[in-house]
Amino acid sequence: MGHAEFQLPEYRTPETPAYVSAEDYLRFEREAVNKHEYYFGEVQAMAGAMPSHNILCSRLHGLLFPQLDARGCTSYTSDQRVQVMSGKSYVYPDYSALCGEAKYNDDKAPDNLLNPTLIVEVLSESTRNKDRGEKFMLYRQLPSLRQYLMLDSTAVHAELYTRQPNDHWLFMETRDLNAVLDLSSVGCELLLARLYLGIELG
Repeated sequence: MGHAEFQLPEYRTPETPAYVSAEDYLRFEREAVNKHEYYFGEVQAMAGAMPSHNILCSRLHGLLFPQLDARGCTSYTSDQRVQVMSGKSYVYPDYSALCGEAKYNDDKAPDNLLNPTLIVEVLSESTRNKDRGEKFMLYRQLPSLRQYLMLDSTAVHAELYTRQPNDHWLFMETRDLNAVLDLSSVGCELLLARLYLGIELG
């Protein structure tokens, strides 16, 4: 059976995008050639990424997987869709992880993850504002989420948010290549020098 190309909704005006139901989005997305995200009835196509972005994502998985695997935790690449706010939005983080049992919205089609503990986005020029704004707003609605990490693909720069017991978020930022990030949400450490080693940024 061939793959269907998702037909994006036609826009009546820039202010009033055509509405798509979550059910229709999921039905088409499961057969689509390219990935799309879903924001409160609006479908947005995902663009390709620069080599520095892709290498950082691959390097991140390689560095964290042994630590996670040793603790019986699970990690996901950017192909894992995450459901937010009871199906009002569906997004594809660059990386996500959890310790414990993974929960999905449908046991018969377990493709929408509900309970990531750690989410990582690799920032590029075209996505940094959205990752810091709209996406982080959505991710904060996940009760399971303990940490949100943003890694720049154009410079050595990490921004880490950690949820506190009072549900506030503690912000930590560094441009120090020798910094070691404490990913306490999944019991891992991330050395930026190893993450960015040999990557041509920009």
